[in-house]
Order: sequence, then C-alpha cells, then structure tokens
Amino acid sequence: MLDSYSLHRITSAGPKQPPAAMSRVNLSILTVSAISIFVLVVIYPFSHIPFAPSPLPPSHATSDGETIIRLFQTLGRTTAWESIANISFQGDTFEPEGLVRLGPDRYVISCGEYTEHTQKYPHPPINGTDRTPGKGFAHLMVYNGKGERIADATMTREGDAEYHNGGIDYDGRWIWGTLAQYRPNSTANVYKADPYSLEPRTILRYNDHLGTIVRDSTKNSITALNWGGRNASTWTLGDGARGNCCPQRPKPGSTIRNPSYFIDYQDCKWLGRSELYHGASVMLCSGVATLEHGYSLGGIALVDANSMQPLAEVPIMLRSLHGVRMTQNPVDVSVEDGKLRFYWLPDQHNSTLYVYEAQPESPFEYGGGPSIAT
Repeated sequence: MLDSYSLHRITSAGPKQPPAAMSRVNLSILTVSAISIFVLVVIYPFSHIPFAPSPLPPSHATSDGETIIRLFQTLGRTTAWESIANISFQGDTFEPEGLVRLGPDRYVISCGEYTEHTQKYPHPPINGTDRTPGKGFAHLMVYNGKGERIADATMTREGDAEYHNGGIDYDGRWIWGTLAQYRPNSTANVYKADPYSLEPRTILRYNDHLGTIVRDSTKNSITALNWGGRNASTWTLGDGARGNCCPQRPKPGSTIRNPSYFIDYQDCKWLGRSELYHGASVMLCSGVATLEHGYSLGGIALVDANSMQPLAEVPIMLRSLHGVRMTQNPVDVSVEDGKLRFYWLPDQHNSTLYVYEAQPESPFEYGGGPSIAT
C-alpha cells in the first residue's frame, strides 16, 4: 500500500519512472511500491522475474578474488584488450556510478539523476565546501544480460541533500553503497540493499562526502573513500550491520590518506585477503584523473584497503564510442576461461556496457610477466 508521500512522489515531476526512453521501447510500469524513502518501479514484462538469481552468486572474496589478483600481475601498458561485447542498456541511466555483476544475466547499477546542477562558488569555501548543493535523486537499477531494464528503485526524496549515489560493492548477500551530497566536505550515509528487493537500509552517517565503498566480510568492516578518493575511512560494524542506523554518527576506526595521485578511484570491489600480498585486504579500483588541458587519464589498480598503498597500477587508454575514458565510473571484473574480464559502463544517459578481456599473449613487458599468475 502506498503512503501519501509515495502517491505525491509518483505523480510529481520528480525522477522519471521509467524515463521517456523506456516508453519509446514500449515498456510500461506494472507495479509500484514504496517503503519510507524507497520507490520501486518494476518494468513490464518483468513483473514475475526476480531481480537477482537464486541462490545469489558468491562474492569475489569467496570465489575468484585471488585469481583476479594474480592475473592482474600480468597486465601492463602493452596489454592487448579484446572487445567481447557491447551491451546497450535500455532507458536513461542518468550518471552511472557503480556496478555489481550478479552472474551473467544480472547487473545492478547505482546512478544519479541530477535535476539542478551544482555551481562553483566565486569565492570558496562557503560552509566548508566549494559549490552549491544542487538537486537530484539516487537510483539503483537492475538490467539483464541483454541490457533490458528490469527495475528502477528511487532511493531519495525530492529535496534530499544526499542524492549522490556512489560506487557499490557486493559481499555475497548485500549490495553496499553510499548516498552523499554532491560536493566535497559535506555529509553522507552508508547503506546496504537487498539484491532481491533493492530496498536500502541506512547503516551509518558521516560528516564528509563518501563515494565508493568496499565491504570486508572477514572483519565485518567497511571502507569508504571521500571526494576524489583522497581519504579512506574504515568502520567496524558490529551488530549495527544487521539493522537500520542509529541517530549517532560513529567515528571511523581509522582515516587514511591516499598516497597515490595516479587516478581518482570511482568504483571499487573487495577481492579478499590475498595470499600473494601476505594477507593484505585488497580491493580493485577503477577511475580517472583529469590532467592539464582536460586530458583524462584512465586506470585500474589493486589497492591495500587498510593502508591505501597501491599494490599494482595499470593505465587504461580505451574509450567508449562516445569518446569517454572507459574507466570513468562503474567497474566489475570476472575470470572467464582463465582470462581477466572487465565490465565498464562509462557513458551517461545512453549507456553501453563494454566487456573487455585482457589477452594473455600480449607483448611481454619487462618487470612483470605471466609467471607470477600461476
């Protein structure tokens, strides 16, 4: 049953549910449900199709994480990347921020719909930040392997300050993400969402912008990065991870400065505690850095989530068909037939999932080599 807020929300000029691009492909809304700040739209004809597979796939940490880490050692500037698939995602994806692959036929993306852009202050800072708050809505969307949209969950109310949805991670049971003001030195909250319902549960709140996040299931902790990935804050969750957030804003157990300026991490995946790196907590991150004259440098990295020390870094020069650097925002990864496969979704609004595979027969680059991956 819809409450009065939900009815107002759906009939208002708020987020597009579904956007015009969806109606042009002859899709329509079948069911709408709302819980608190959560509005869910299921797209016909997928009303009886689950959002996630059953059973849920394992996390990287409990499946292919160590293999990903070892295969990453073979990558370099001379790596040949083979295009495996370009999958067009239906409808307006707004700005995709994070990607979780739940097997070959389910993709969950976090994205931001911006109805009023932020504007830089002429004489910053004001209240500790450098721009106006802007306006918008945060979404979680589900797509199948053909790029057909199955569901669109709006996670914020009209007028909410924390509408920026960051990178997301998956721990084998929950999708973990952040909702933040779309400006530095602001505020944020951490949520986890059930893949079967997309309903978010607020875990904690924080007095800074938070972007991408990873979940360490062995230590029951989360690590989230702030604006530009400059600082990494870690919380041990305890029993609070099982329910909704308490009013307090718990201080992180640690906040570590990122020593690398190679790229700004946009989306990360926790790979587990690595044998190769002597038990280090390793995450894989993808991102970009905007350099002089607007040049966009793309890259991927293995990072120690506890110290933020980069363990391995590789530049990525691939671009989308729209000219956007491939590592602009969302990423996930898998191992297929012994090869490292990446999934990128760099373009806004009209998005294509680009699937690339690193070729083992790439030219050898001295200082690395395939022997370490065995």
